[in-house]
Amino acid sequence: MPVLDISGLRRRFGDLVALDGLSFTVASGVVTGFLGPNGAGKTTTMRAIFGLVDLDEGDIRVDGHPVDAARRQRFGYMPEERGLYPTMKILDQVEYFGRLHGLSRADARSKGAEWLTRLGLEGREDAKVDELSHGNQQRVQLATALVHDPDILILDEPLSGLDPTGIDDIGAIIVERAREGRAVVFSSHQLDLVENLCDVVTIIDHGRVVAHGTVDELASAGQPRLTVRVEGDREGRWAASLPGVTVSEINGGEVRLVLEDHVDTDLVLSAARAAGRVTEFSLHRRRLSEVFRESLS
Repeated sequence: MPVLDISGLRRRFGDLVALDGLSFTVASGVVTGFLGPNGAGKTTTMRAIFGLVDLDEGDIRVDGHPVDAARRQRFGYMPEERGLYPTMKILDQVEYFGRLHGLSRADARSKGAEWLTRLGLEGREDAKVDELSHGNQQRVQLATALVHDPDILILDEPLSGLDPTGIDDIGAIIVERAREGRAVVFSSHQLDLVENLCDVVTIIDHGRVVAHGTVDELASAGQPRLTVRVEGDREGRWAASLPGVTVSEINGGEVRLVLEDHVDTDLVLSAARAAGRVTEFSLHRRRLSEVFRESLS
């Protein structure tokens, strides 16, 4: 049951501080979402885990031990940028990555074929990467990360460019790997998907952790929230001037409000009724998108 500890990472590129004392833990058995705006330091952190970026300070350990080349053999990495050979047959490619991680030729080929089948690419083993759609290239990239059955799986934007079926397929594999005892961390800008797949979320900004906790903890924290829908008002104009009330999101006529602690919900309901027929009025938890925005404000 591996535990990945990231402690006090600092990395500066000239005047740019990419990592500024970054610390968090990725536990086994759970899916950890690793989030942040562009330039927050996510990819630098992932590359540092694999020794691809030199650190100015900080430690990366697995089960209390410094990460060395032998331990990295038990890691699986799916980079955001395509890391495949475009004219190489996909099964040959997955086999090659398996052998880099210490598998025999026979095991690498057998396990590679199994993963390509699992990922919906059976019958296309002799296709070249540049003959595949973007989504199928993502599937091959994931197969190269999984072929050696890693203990720790690091995925950078694994759901990018996938159709809904692909998202479901790869999402199920991500959760399955964690439930079987692996430590899984992945980044994504698709926050609704992260919310559905993750057990724990770490949000960083400017190389520092700004929010961390289980999805339930983060969703339940903060000020009271209401979801209100008024028939005929898709822009939430009725709520714009209510004292102590902030409009958080408007989506297809659904208005999500953040209330200061002193605000009486009955007064909010009266204002909504004055604007039209109220078809929805309910307390709600924070969405991950709200947690994300509020953590960066």
